[in-house]
Amino acid sequence: MIEPELAAKLDEISAKADAAYHAAEKVRKYLFWTGVITIALIVLPIIGLAFAIPQLLDSYTSTLNGLGY
Repeated sequence: MIEPELAAKLDEISAKADAAYHAAEKVRKYLFWTGVITIALIVLPIIGLAFAIPQLLDSYTSTLNGLGY
């Protein structure tokens, strides 16, 4: 049926394909967690500042109004 030389080459190609698949999965997971950390460290603080800055400005202006300026 299949020559031993051909079977050995097919096994070698199969092993290389498996190694490439595992490497691609590692890269996919790395990129996923990079995106999650980026969102957590950049986007969430920006959303928080959208709520905090108006309160700080209100507090600052009310303090200035209380001083008579």
